[in-house]
Amino acid sequence: MAINPKKHEMPTQAPDVRAHNFQEVALGYTSEMAVSEAERCLNCKNQPCVSGCPVNIHIPEFIDYIKKGDFEGAYQEISKSSSLPAVCGRVCPQETQCESKCTLGVKFEPVGIGRLERFVADWHNENVTENPVKPVPNGHRVAVVGSGPSGLTCAGALAKKGYDVTVYEALHTAGGVLVYGIPEFRLPKTIVAKEVDTLKALGVRIETNVVIGKTLTVDELFEMGFEAVFIGSGAGLPSFMNIPGESLKGVYSANEFLTRSNLMKAYREDSDTPIMKGGKVAVVGGGNVAMDAARTALRLGAEKVYIVYRRSMEELPARREEVEHAEEEGVDFQLLRNPVEILGFQNPEDPRDPRNGFVTSMRCVKMELGEPDEKGRRKPVVIPGSEYELEVDTVVMSIGTSPNPLIKDTTNGLEVNARGGIIVNEEGLTSRESVYAGGDAVTGAATVISAMGAGKTAAKAIDDYLMNN
Repeated sequence: MAINPKKHEMPTQAPDVRAHNFQEVALGYTSEMAVSEAERCLNCKNQPCVSGCPVNIHIPEFIDYIKKGDFEGAYQEISKSSSLPAVCGRVCPQETQCESKCTLGVKFEPVGIGRLERFVADWHNENVTENPVKPVPNGHRVAVVGSGPSGLTCAGALAKKGYDVTVYEALHTAGGVLVYGIPEFRLPKTIVAKEVDTLKALGVRIETNVVIGKTLTVDELFEMGFEAVFIGSGAGLPSFMNIPGESLKGVYSANEFLTRSNLMKAYREDSDTPIMKGGKVAVVGGGNVAMDAARTALRLGAEKVYIVYRRSMEELPARREEVEHAEEEGVDFQLLRNPVEILGFQNPEDPRDPRNGFVTSMRCVKMELGEPDEKGRRKPVVIPGSEYELEVDTVVMSIGTSPNPLIKDTTNGLEVNARGGIIVNEEGLTSRESVYAGGDAVTGAATVISAMGAGKTAAKAIDDYLMNN
């Protein structure tokens, strides 16, 4: 049978429709599409796709179940390696990981591995109501700090081995960046809640509104009887450019802007969460978070949304799919541009004028790409005399985040690097005995799947440690 050279397109909402609602953009494969896409898999003996997956899902095996129409068998196969399949199928950059290693991709488009994973997880969630069997307790207790992808993965892997696991989450809802950072139209929060409920069924306890370093310290967790601690607290401390005007009303970090919309539901008509809506919005940055912020601003009613990025489209770090979706929805890409000042309204004759202190425009300069820097990327250089003003009402800074220093400042013997990331060895062990860490708390902002891989690695190391000491 001849192989289809192209993967099956993902059905999506029309751009002019989805740009005005928060419903999921991608609609998912049908059963027929999933089986047809699975049949493109060559079932290679050396399985190069598995090496490209940070959690080493048995990809050819789960795809083989799909070929046979056994979708639950496929789900169980994925679940041997991943605690969050419905999440991974939606937000992982498969194009640079598993799919980039696909043998079929040498000549044709690779197998749509991520789309198949999403289909399988969604099929299971829609058709299977039984909870997973709770493992027999092994008598050991582990605390997990943070309920993002790294923490949830570590907790799930340990729970499956019979550990008594408690996850401590600073916010009022479990999920970490999955609930506060990724918009509803990319990752519905019901999906995250379902994945969390599956972990609870395995026996994982989740304590919300607990800030480790304030409510409790790592030392106190050990005093409470926990034998090991995993820190997966993420990187929620936003970065700014330190240019004039960043303190004006209408300037947000991407973290705040997305948290207000996603976690605090500012996008709902009945929400009382304050957020800037309408007008003209500039999002500074070019990563996935910048795309999320820009597309969220559109859906909140902005009349115009700009992505302001100092390099060209070729250097844009966001996933190509997210960039294409943003372009289709009408986001204006201001490339090779960089802000130097944010300007605000000021009425010197009336200090009580309600318009005082609000953003009115952003002064930018045009850039060109010069010689490569130490990482091989061509360095942006300012074009002399190229200043101009971009009329905007809201500015969202999306230029990166770093780990919150609270935990390291309250934990004795925990070493961090110059960026504030916790220093660990290849197994996730920190400089302090019995304390492990992974995800963005170690690396700084990175992908969901890399954080999951770190959580899985640490869980194995914790198991080895507690079972042999």
